[in-house]
Amino acid sequence: MNRAIYTADGEGFVASELARGPWDPAAQHGGAPAALLMRAFERLEPDPELMIARVTYELLRPAPLGMLVLESAVVRGGRRVKLLEASLRTPAGTEVVRARALKVARAEIGAPIREELVPPPPEEGEPADFEPRDVPMFGGHAIELRFVRGAFTEPGPATAWFRLLADIVAGEAPSPLQRLAAAADFPNGIGSVLSWREHTFINPDLTVYLEREPVGEWICLDAEMRVRAGGVGFSEAVLYDRTGRVGRSLQALVVGRRADAT
Repeated sequence: MNRAIYTADGEGFVASELARGPWDPAAQHGGAPAALLMRAFERLEPDPELMIARVTYELLRPAPLGMLVLESAVVRGGRRVKLLEASLRTPAGTEVVRARALKVARAEIGAPIREELVPPPPEEGEPADFEPRDVPMFGGHAIELRFVRGAFTEPGPATAWFRLLADIVAGEAPSPLQRLAAAADFPNGIGSVLSWREHTFINPDLTVYLEREPVGEWICLDAEMRVRAGGVGFSEAVLYDRTGRVGRSLQALVVGRRADAT
């Protein structure tokens, strides 16, 4: 099996089956393009004095497997703040994902931070119990999950560690920021209060806030979901690496009943 989620091809990238998401067998999981666009932001006018503080992804349409064209640009330059933009389009020109990244000057001073306990390490977790699948998918094939609280089959808040099992782009070792972006789209998946068999809860957006850059292979999400009748669904997670808190991810959700629900 191809052990890369994407393969570079000219000005574009070809998404393999490892990018596949849970809602449509022909569409990607949001974590795959999130990581690919994070890679683009890392390469766009790198400056060691600035760091990425926020990335917002608009998942405009299902991103298909196969070829996608990536475009990126600096839309506001500056010594203390920069705004970057990137998008993925089909070869026919249809935009499927748009993202903006805010880069901010690193703080010269620090202040006391309330001590927060890091969740139990991944070695103490239970591997995610995925249902049998006939085809490769992002969750379980491209990225490993280990629960230290909750499970897919237990509605409610959950805490799980994530580690990439495949390259984001063939031949390249994923950076810690790419690893974080790949995992950050999972709050609704692991922390759902709704049954997977009876409901859909698809996020049309993802926002990631970073208070520092992550280190290492493992990223942990302490996730929960809220759904209000007459309102919208909302998922969020605090993000950790092995050394402590890294940031937070947030998702709005389109919630509905499955047409084939029994």
